[in-house]
Amino acid sequence: MLLTYKVEIQPTKKQAWLIDNHISGSRWAYNLFLDINRQRYECGYHYMGAYEFSKWFNHEYLEANPDDRWIKDQYAKSVKQSFIDADTAMKRFFKKLSGFPHWRSFKRSQGSYYFVKNGKTQIIFCHRHRIKLPKLGWVRLKEFGYIPTDADHFVIKQGRIKCKAGRYYLTCLVEQVELPKLELIGEPIGIDLGLKEFAILNDGTLYHNQNKSSRVRRIRKRLRRLQRKMSRQYQALKARRQKEGKSATDLNLAKTQRKVQRLYQRLTNIQSDYQNKIIATAVRTKPQWVALEDLNVKGMMKNRHLAKAISYQGFYNFRIKLITKCQQLGIPVHLTNRFEPTSKLCHQCGYKKVDLKLQDRVYECQNCNYTEDRDINAALNIRDTENFELAY
Repeated sequence: MLLTYKVEIQPTKKQAWLIDNHISGSRWAYNLFLDINRQRYECGYHYMGAYEFSKWFNHEYLEANPDDRWIKDQYAKSVKQSFIDADTAMKRFFKKLSGFPHWRSFKRSQGSYYFVKNGKTQIIFCHRHRIKLPKLGWVRLKEFGYIPTDADHFVIKQGRIKCKAGRYYLTCLVEQVELPKLELIGEPIGIDLGLKEFAILNDGTLYHNQNKSSRVRRIRKRLRRLQRKMSRQYQALKARRQKEGKSATDLNLAKTQRKVQRLYQRLTNIQSDYQNKIIATAVRTKPQWVALEDLNVKGMMKNRHLAKAISYQGFYNFRIKLITKCQQLGIPVHLTNRFEPTSKLCHQCGYKKVDLKLQDRVYECQNCNYTEDRDINAALNIRDTENFELAY
């Protein structure tokens, strides 16, 4: 069984410099793969995959471009993985699953340092408070005891280190003994997601919308002010470069950019923590199954009046986390058909109220006089619907 653990690390100054160096090298390799294949396409040559490109890069490109041999000082597996990542992005574009991949940018903190276990004899050592990584040595963990350290039952296969808002995060893929399945003795759970309230369970449990809280609103207000400040500093730097040349820099602009990144990271952490607590509370009762509506988020985003509010909610992230957690515990997840009229159907008699409006917060059935909160009625229909598919 493969599980992923993510934890923040506290590298020394030298280790942070090495990590930044490897991240820059992987970003350069990723962009080189895209650029070379784009040029080959314009000249009529065939597309080179990741492994073919790696051979050509080591035997021909570096011989013709000795100035780029600095890449040989990097961890070889990290460079090769960048080629594989770029190849995967290109193949998704060929299959029309996504758009043409963009170049990785330094300003967006894109790129990662990848490491992998080589062979059966090599072990990536991990203690309670530190981990030993290739090219870095022992790196201190910020959260103690989170990554399992029992080498007989847990083996670290691979991982990545990324930098976000000046902080370094380690993600490890761990192979561990599969846990025994739980005895599901709890009542089934139906979850209705919305904008007014984030999640409503069929038993009446209500989880408020965090984006309406004073804490998040205060952060977003500060974020808007910093973004306006950053825009003014950028325009001033642009005018200065026209006079002094491209070498002109602005340290205050860099500081403002870092503050903006930290606020974005803080908002992401607040949302992630809130969703994790909801999922943990739901699966703690060991339900027989968990039912969730298959929302068409892409279609919902086309409503220009609600697009911002929908994007803030993070419905897809909640769905992925819920499915992953239930899969680990052996709890089935039912995805209700997105075209199922769960809000318009009466849970007691099945009558469909066609003229139901968004402002009607209480469902009143005209057939059996059943009265219930609109969202709770939808959650009950999601839980008991027969038109569903298993998530895994």
